Amino acid sequence: MAIGLKHLISTSIKYPKYTSLRTIMTTSSRSEEALENLQKNPYYEKYAERIATLQKTSPEEFLRKVEEQQKNKNIESKKKFASVDTRQFSSVLNPKGELKNDVTAEEKKLSDIFKVDLVKDKDATEVQIIWEEYHKNKEVLSATIPKDVYSQIQQNMKQYPTFLFPLPRSEGYEYIMCQSYGHAVHFTPLLAYQVHHENAPECLTMVHYTELSDKGIVLMRGDYDKNVLTGKEAQCLANQFQMYYNGKDENKYKLLQSFTKTPDSFKHVDLITELENIQLI
Repeated sequence: MAIGLKHLISTSIKYPKYTSLRTIMTTSSRSEEALENLQKNPYYEKYAERIATLQKTSPEEFLRKVEEQQKNKNIESKKKFASVDTRQFSSVLNPKGELKNDVTAEEKKLSDIFKVDLVKDKDATEVQIIWEEYHKNKEVLSATIPKDVYSQIQQNMKQYPTFLFPLPRSEGYEYIMCQSYGHAVHFTPLLAYQVHHENAPECLTMVHYTELSDKGIVLMRGDYDKNVLTGKEAQCLANQFQMYYNGKDENKYKLLQSFTKTPDSFKHVDLITELENIQLI
């Protein structure tokens, strides 16, 4: 907790020789306590190196970010995870800037990864077959989306650019946050975002290519970090994204709206319930 200005001035005047030492000792103690709490998270080890760097280079910033989360965080075992306070995402629910990697994603063209000239005379079905075959032996996600379906998805991407998805893990569930800009969707582990905010590393980036929309299709490619996600886990996130953002499921659409428009009533456990219902079908 930051020291108030009035208290800081009073302390400085009364204890001019010991204020600096006292601050260092207090900060060290708080840092150790914050780190102990953070280490209880089952996914701490995965991001330990990045967290350690922030703690070393900017200890006060590290403390501020961790202590903000501890106010609303009480992680339990298995599926009993802390509730998510969506107000912490205020800076990205109405983004003023862009992710550091967003420009790169937005500048990507289909011609950068695919020989468009080879399919210019093909119909949608033929393009889909070629697109799937092209990615068959690559460690990426790929999909061919009907133009009308993608139109609805992108409309929701603009209205609800930020959302959360539960990802099944052996320890229970890990929350993954997504942020949409233009035709790109960036996925980041919630724990990484809580510590690094806009500088959090991405674990999955999906780019939608609209160059062939005149054929009635939009092509999607997703690149994921193999150190964070398996192919199956990346596919799980992509599937959830489609089901929430295509607007066809009323319950999922209401959760998408609630996260942005009425965050106080949003319940993270409902996301797990929705996912478990899918798995039971």
